Amino acid sequence: MSPLDFTIVIPTTGRDNLHRLLGGIEAAGEPRPARIIVVDDRPDGADLRLFPATAETEVIRSGGRGPAAARNAGWRRATTEWVAFLDDDVLVGPDWARELAEDLRALDAKTAASQARIVVPLPPDRRPTDDERGTAGLETARWITADMAYRRAVLAEVGGFDERFPRAYREDSDLALKVTKAGYLIAKGERITTHPAKRAGPLASLRAQRGNADDALMRHNHGVLWRQQAGAGQGRFGRHLLTTASVLGAAALLASGRRKAATAAAGLWAGLTAEFAGRRVRSGPLTPGEVTRMLLTSVLIPPAACYHRLRGELRHRFSRRPRALLFDRDDTLIVNVPYLDDPDGVRPVPGAKELLHDVRAAGIRIGVVSNQSGVAKGLITPERLTAVNARVEELLGPFGTWQVCVHDDGDGCACRKPAPGLVRRAAEALGVDVRRCVVIGDTGADVDAATAAGARGILVPTAYTRSEEVDRAHRRATVARDLAEAVHLAVTGSR
Repeated sequence: MSPLDFTIVIPTTGRDNLHRLLGGIEAAGEPRPARIIVVDDRPDGADLRLFPATAETEVIRSGGRGPAAARNAGWRRATTEWVAFLDDDVLVGPDWARELAEDLRALDAKTAASQARIVVPLPPDRRPTDDERGTAGLETARWITADMAYRRAVLAEVGGFDERFPRAYREDSDLALKVTKAGYLIAKGERITTHPAKRAGPLASLRAQRGNADDALMRHNHGVLWRQQAGAGQGRFGRHLLTTASVLGAAALLASGRRKAATAAAGLWAGLTAEFAGRRVRSGPLTPGEVTRMLLTSVLIPPAACYHRLRGELRHRFSRRPRALLFDRDDTLIVNVPYLDDPDGVRPVPGAKELLHDVRAAGIRIGVVSNQSGVAKGLITPERLTAVNARVEELLGPFGTWQVCVHDDGDGCACRKPAPGLVRRAAEALGVDVRRCVVIGDTGADVDAATAAGARGILVPTAYTRSEEVDRAHRRATVARDLAEAVHLAVTGSR
């Protein structure tokens, strides 16, 4: 049996359980991970001290940008085939390493990830509190990264976690949806990981309503059916919206002197609030503190949920941020060599690797749209073209799609730029609206193809770009001084 090649990544804010988790990993025995990367996501503070600290353990910082950014920092530092993500508040069993190996070795090439079975121990002698019920929901949740192993190559292909998710909420479902839409499967493993029930402050459920802004981002990323796709259930936002509208309506009607209508609206608010509070009170221990907390937060949660959802919708609806960037290859991503057929001749444009890394980290899909008429001319074989493109990916990282036209000018195809075929096919392959794509290239054909497809075009002139192409781009599109400025203009929506 071949050895398992895996890295463990643990994002942390320094919670006490981290040391228990590391001790559990150490006690789990063989197979050992190649590395244990602990990502310190505190914005500042002294260096994180680990116990036990083994030769396999490494600590890196991610600057307090949230678990999505922390996990990205961790897996990008890994070099193994598999990356096993563990949250710092879970506990692994004594056979966890062996069970992980068995789960992963059973997967075929089209299965990109394996999720553990999460167990949340609840008090046996009483009903769970609101916080404990929230944690218990992890037992049936899909795709959570409390214990989830991904193929590193697939993480690179889809760009990893979307760092616009600032909390430990929805970022794992967003990644899983990107992975499944890319054609991969996610399996449920047999290993068991324990997640102790949370104990939070009295207003924790109110603070949790900030997640409604993340729900808006999910809808922005995956459409109105994202809940069905992610198995997230219906939620209560519809009821929260009705509750909030009824109390606002009651206030407005009362101010206008319509007392009967105001009373009816207030009655609707009271009925909805009572139903919500009663359901929450009945589900938990009937202690004075818990009952008081449920009554108070049941009044405050509906308007808080609506506020955060509106905030998220406005932020993402009016954002001009693209869903995908499509790059020309020669003289845009790599230094131009006419009819290049030697992989050893691939030289990236300075800074291209770092720029693409940042684009992927921002959750933006990337692809290549390239004319390669050398194939039609007999100057490049299809096999050599494939080898050159593979070398580009080796040096710059994976692209979500390669759309290449191998025809010549006189072939009358619909794909060769300035025709829109490559751009439209790339958008379809990436699963995005072509109108949310930006094409970056060094010729007028790149800009014209973007315009014809309904995308935005940005020209990055080089020594080979004709002056009339630059003049036309100034009138019809955007002209950037270099690739870095083009990416900045594209991502920010600037002109």
